[in-house]
Amino acid sequence: MPIYVYEIIEADGKDGETFEMLQGMNEAPLTKHPMTGQPVRRCISLPSAAGMWTDMKTNANLSDKNLDAKGFTKYVKMGDGMYEKRAGKGPDVISANDY
Repeated sequence: MPIYVYEIIEADGKDGETFEMLQGMNEAPLTKHPMTGQPVRRCISLPSAAGMWTDMKTNANLSDKNLDAKGFTKYVKMGDGMYEKRAGKGPDVISANDY
């Protein structure tokens, strides 16, 4: 089901606060705020589709396997200034005290 953006119509006709509502595509647009009863109108907004900048895609791009394939080195902090290599070339463990 899509998420629609609605805008409260203020008494003076100006644009008010916006909110999102999960509705079926076959449902009629809201005319009143579901909690306050204020008049509202549905706003035109960009569709949200999974693509290049989703969390899932970001996690895949930053995975150890992908970083290694792209030639990057990734170290993860183990504690007390110690870092363990998870991807790439270089020493298996480095210490902040070494530098």
